[in-house]
Amino acid sequence: MNAAPDASTTTAQSPTFELELKVRDYECDMDHVVNNAVYLNYLEHARHELLETRGLKFGELSRRGISLVVTRVEIDYKGSLVSGDTFVVRTTLRRQGRIRFLFDQTIHRRADDRLMLKAVVTGTALNAKGRPEFPPEIEQAFG
Repeated sequence: MNAAPDASTTTAQSPTFELELKVRDYECDMDHVVNNAVYLNYLEHARHELLETRGLKFGELSRRGISLVVTRVEIDYKGSLVSGDTFVVRTTLRRQGRIRFLFDQTIHRRADDRLMLKAVVTGTALNAKGRPEFPPEIEQAFG
């Protein structure tokens, strides 16, 4: 069981970012449903799109020795998408303490808005020495 984050160290959530996608045939397993590992790709793509809308460019950060890394993923699967389903990934971002950020993410099937998945993804920013560091543009994007 996971403890709730201390309210004194967690900032308010940002507005919800939405990204619509469609299941491709090759993402499905032999039972014709999306393979559970593929959902991680959907979640990652939505996080990257959200951060790009806030001005963060991963290639530019990497050239400067800054890496945004995932340190923990919690997923609750609620249903299965199938080939051809259109769905929306909803993502909110919040800071937790000085060196962590959390993405609260859900995936809903577009046809009926049914919840397929809930996830909390924890991450941090690391400098070239592998130490947590939040340059000004990251602070601004997460502010």
